[in-house]
Amino acid sequence: MTHKYTIDGMTCNGCRSHVEKILNDVEGVSNASVNLEKGEAVIEMEQHIPLKVFESALESDGGRYKISSPNDTVKEASLKENDKEQKHNASSSSVYYCPMHCEGDKTYDKPGDCPVCGMHLVAQPSKTAAVKESYQIHGMTCDGCRAHVEQTLNKIKGVEKASVNLEKGEAVIEMKSQIPLKVFEKAFEDDGGSYSIAVKGDTKAAARHQKRKEERRASQSKSGTFYCPMHCEGDKTYDKPGDCPVCGMDLVPMASNSADEAADDSGYKLLLKKFWIAVAFTIPIFIIAMSEMIPDNPLYEWMSMKNWNWVQFVLSIPVVFYATWMFFERAYRSIKTWNLNMFTLIGIGAGVAWIFSVFGMLFPDFFPPQFKTESGSVHVYFESAAVILTLVLMGQVLEARAHNRTNSAVKELLKLAPNKAVRVVDGIEETISIDDIQLGDKLRVKPGEKIPVDGSIIEGESSIDESMITGEPVPVTKTVGDQVSSGTINGKQTFVMKAEKIGSDTLLSQIIDMVNKASMSRAPIQKLADKISGWFVPIVVLIAIITFVVWALIGPEPSYVYALVNAIAVLIIACPCALGLATPMSVMVGVGKGAQNGVLIKNAESLEALNKVDVLIIDKTGTITEGKPSVEKVGSSEGYTEDEVLQYMVSLNQNSEHPLADATVKYGKEKNVNTEASGFKTTDFNSVTGKGVTGIINGKKVALGNEKMMEEAGAKISNSLQANISEEQKKGKTVPMLSVEGDVVGYVVISDKIKATSKKAIADLQEKGIEVIMLTGDNHDTAQAVALELNLKDFKAEMLPQDKLKAVEELQAKGKKVAMAGDGINDAPALAQSDVGIAMGTGTDVAIESAGVTLVKGDLHGIVKAFQLSEKVMRNIKQNLFFAMIYNTLGVPVAAGVLFPVFGILLSPMIAALAMSFSSVSVITNALRLRAAKID
Repeated sequence: MTHKYTIDGMTCNGCRSHVEKILNDVEGVSNASVNLEKGEAVIEMEQHIPLKVFESALESDGGRYKISSPNDTVKEASLKENDKEQKHNASSSSVYYCPMHCEGDKTYDKPGDCPVCGMHLVAQPSKTAAVKESYQIHGMTCDGCRAHVEQTLNKIKGVEKASVNLEKGEAVIEMKSQIPLKVFEKAFEDDGGSYSIAVKGDTKAAARHQKRKEERRASQSKSGTFYCPMHCEGDKTYDKPGDCPVCGMDLVPMASNSADEAADDSGYKLLLKKFWIAVAFTIPIFIIAMSEMIPDNPLYEWMSMKNWNWVQFVLSIPVVFYATWMFFERAYRSIKTWNLNMFTLIGIGAGVAWIFSVFGMLFPDFFPPQFKTESGSVHVYFESAAVILTLVLMGQVLEARAHNRTNSAVKELLKLAPNKAVRVVDGIEETISIDDIQLGDKLRVKPGEKIPVDGSIIEGESSIDESMITGEPVPVTKTVGDQVSSGTINGKQTFVMKAEKIGSDTLLSQIIDMVNKASMSRAPIQKLADKISGWFVPIVVLIAIITFVVWALIGPEPSYVYALVNAIAVLIIACPCALGLATPMSVMVGVGKGAQNGVLIKNAESLEALNKVDVLIIDKTGTITEGKPSVEKVGSSEGYTEDEVLQYMVSLNQNSEHPLADATVKYGKEKNVNTEASGFKTTDFNSVTGKGVTGIINGKKVALGNEKMMEEAGAKISNSLQANISEEQKKGKTVPMLSVEGDVVGYVVISDKIKATSKKAIADLQEKGIEVIMLTGDNHDTAQAVALELNLKDFKAEMLPQDKLKAVEELQAKGKKVAMAGDGINDAPALAQSDVGIAMGTGTDVAIESAGVTLVKGDLHGIVKAFQLSEKVMRNIKQNLFFAMIYNTLGVPVAAGVLFPVFGILLSPMIAALAMSFSSVSVITNALRLRAAKID
C-alpha cells in the first residue's frame, strides 16, 4: 500500500535526501520518495505502518523534521493540535474517530490506527472546547438587519454566541465545536435569502450575493408570497403586497432580496433621494405657514386659511409617509422593545404635531375658542412636523455618507496582493493563480512586479520597495536568503523566491486581519442625545398623561377638550427637534470648519474621542518627516570643490532610477547644475544592486555609493573626510560617497527632512498635557536623531505593524485614551485600534480609510487643529443640549397648566410649537457660531 505524508522542516536538497534515507531505513518500508518543493513524502509499505513509527524515526534524528498525514476533511493544524493534546483530552474525551471517515461516523474508545485505511485515529474535541470564527455578512443595511442576522445565527444549534458588526459587515461566532459553513448558509436561505454568509477573505462572496439578489428580483413576478422583513410575526406570510400589520414596514416578496450589500452606497443614495423629496415639499409648507406673520397676508387673496391648511396637509403627506416614514417605524420599535432613543422622541413629537394638525383641520369645533383663529379654523402645525423630519433626515444622510465607506480600508489592502504569479517547475515557467501557490513552490518575480507571497530569495538579488510594511521610502536590497513579503514591489532585477507563507499566513493577510479585528473590537460611543432621551422620553410622556388625567378630572368644561389640548401642548413643546439637531448640527458645521482648515473628520465619534485623548502616537516617515529623501548638503575633499563633486554625482545619477539618485539630480537642478554644458558626460554606466553606481566621466573611473561600493572600486579615503561622513551617519543620515580614479573626493548627505511645522506642533500638543510618543519602522540611530531634534522623550524604532498595534493596546490597557497618527499601510492596524486614528492625506488610501481623522495637507500641525476643533465642537454640542432642554424644562410645566389656577395662563399648541421652533433656532444659531471659530 502507498501513503502520502507532509514533511516540514526541509530547506534544501540535502535535507530532502536525508529525510528520504531515514524513511527508507524504517522497517517495512518498500520505497520512500520525498519531494522538496511540495514538502511531501510518498511511502510504499507492505502493510500499514503507524504514523508514530515515522515520527519516532525523525525525532531520533534530532527532531529537525516533522511528518504528518495530509487530510482533506480535517485541517492539518487541527491534527497536530489533537496529537499534542490527545493525552490531555483522554480523561475528558475517550472517543476517537478516523479523520478519513472510512466507516462513516463510527467512533472508538481507544487511540490507535483506523482498521480500514490505517490512518492515525484522532480524539473528538471535548465538549468544553470552544471555537471562535469570523465571517463576512452581506445584505445588511440597517441596525434592524444587524439584529435580525444576529438573532438568526444565535438560533443555530451549537452556537454559543454570535455578535454582528453592521459597519464592517462581519460576524464573530463562538461555537461549541466547528460548525460547517453550509449550516449557516442554509439558516440564511431558510430565512428568506436576504442575507448571505461567507468565510473571511472570500473576494467573490459579494458578487455571488449580488447575483442571487438579481435572480430573486427577476422571479418576483412569479411569486405570490410576501413577508415582513422584520419578521414581526415570525414566519407568517401574506398573499398580497402591502404593509406589515405590526410594524408597518413594506411587505416584500418571498423570492426577492430586500437588502443590499453593506459596502454598497445604495442605502445612501436612497436616503439622499428621500431628503431632496422632503425638501421639495417642506419648503412650500414652511412658506405658507410663515406667511401668517405678514400683515395682510397676500396668500389670502388667492384662498382662505382653511384651504391653505388643506394645501399644507397634502404637501406634508409625501414627507411623512414616504421620505421620513422610517423614523416612525424606528420610534415604534424603540417603544416596543423599550430601547428609547432619539427616534422615539422624533416619532412622538413630529407625529403628535402632524396628527394634532389633521384633527384640528377636520374637527375644528372640538377645540375651545382660544385655540382658533379669527376665521374659526384651528392653528395647524404641519410646518413643524415637516421641518423636524426633514432636518433629522439631513443628519441621517450625512451619517450614511460616512458609513458607506467603512469597508474601503480592507479593499485597499486587498488591492496590494497580485492575482497571479509565475511558478518555476524543472526550469519551465507557468503563470498560475495566487490561490494555487503551494508551500515550497519556486516563484519568479520580474522587475516592477508585486511579490505574491511571503518567502525567501533563492536565486538573484534586487531592491524591494517595502514601504507598505515599514513605511520607509528607500528600497531595501535583498539577496539570497533574505526574506520578502507579499504585496511589496520588486525593483529592477529578476529573482526567484521560495514560497514559505501563503494564504492567510502572509504578512499582508495578517495586516488585513488586524485591521478588521481592531475595527470590530472598538465599542461604539453612545450619542449624547440618546443618553438624554433615555430618561427624557418616559418623563415627558408621563407628564402628558398626568396632565390629561388632572385636567379631565378637575379642569373647567369642556374638561376633556382642555385635557387633550394641554397634553398635546406638553408633547409638542417637548418635541425633540432641537435635541435631535443638537449633535448633528454642531458636527456638520464642525466638519465643514475642519475641512476649511485641512482636517477631515469621518464621524462624530472621532470628534468626541479626540476631546478625551491623553496620549498621541505618531509615525515618523511621512508624518513627522516629508516621507521622501532629500539632499541636505554636499561635502568635498581638498582638490575638489563642492560644485565639481555635485557635477560628477548628477552626471552619474541621471542614468539611475533609484530614489536617492532622483533626490541628488533634483538637488543639482536647484543648484543650476548643467552637466552637458560643463562637459560631464557619463559612459559605461553600471548599477550595482545594494552598493551604488559606476561609470566613466571624461575618461576617469567614477563610483558613487556606500562603503561596499567604495571597497569594490578600491577607493581610498582621507581621515578628515571619513570623520565628516561618520559624524553624519551617527545622526541617522544616508551618506553616499564619490570616488574618482580610486580616491574618495566627496559625499552627499541625504535624509528624510523633518517637516517645518512638526517641532512646533509637537510642542503645542505637549503644552496641552498630551503625551507624544514616536513609533517608526526606521533604524534606532535615525529615530534617535529625529527624537532629539523634536524634544521627544519617548520613541521606539524598528516597529512592524503588529508592534505598533501592540503598543496601542498596551496603553489602552493602562486606561489611556490613545490617538494614532500615521500615513502608511503599516500604520493601518494601529489606526483602527486606537480610540481615534489620524491619517496624513499624503499617505496611503488604507491609512486614510482606517482613520477617523485625515489631515489633507499632510501637515502635523493639523493634529493641533483637530484637537482644537474637537474641543470647540464638543463644547458647542453641550451648549446646544442646554438650549434644547431649557425650553422643555421651563415650557413643559406651563404647557401642563400649572400657571392656570393663579394667572389663568394656558400654553396653546401654537405657542408650544413656537417655543419648540425657537429652541431649534437657538441650536442652529449656536452651531453656526463654529464657522467663525478660530482654529490655528
